[in-house]
Amino acid sequence: MVGKRIALFGFAFKANTGDTRESPAIEVTRQLVQEQARVVITDPQALDNARIDLLDLMDRIELEPDPYKAAQDAHAIAILTEWDVFKTLDYKKIFDSMPKPAFIFDGRNILDHQRLYDMGFNVFPVGKTALAHV
Repeated sequence: MVGKRIALFGFAFKANTGDTRESPAIEVTRQLVQEQARVVITDPQALDNARIDLLDLMDRIELEPDPYKAAQDAHAIAILTEWDVFKTLDYKKIFDSMPKPAFIFDGRNILDHQRLYDMGFNVFPVGKTALAHV
């Protein structure tokens, strides 16, 4: 993970809220930073709370409201909150902006995994078989 840019899509504990109490994204972020990853977080409503929850890490993470900017140059994307907006993004555009091989970890199983795999992504959904090119 050292030096890898990882985009976390979602920080709230569930969609349609900015509430981050007990959000798994807090621990995921801390673990990635401990592994020396460069973490960028995007979320439609929870970035203010992320700033509070991760105040001690603000010099080592990035908060980005635009998911396309968050994903740019990311080695991997992890879907952590099931926001509808993440289902409708232009993943071809996102794939084209990422170094290869590109990875998506769908922690909420909200994406079309086969379509992403066909684009070129290595897809790792929770509880399902991975679709990997590598």
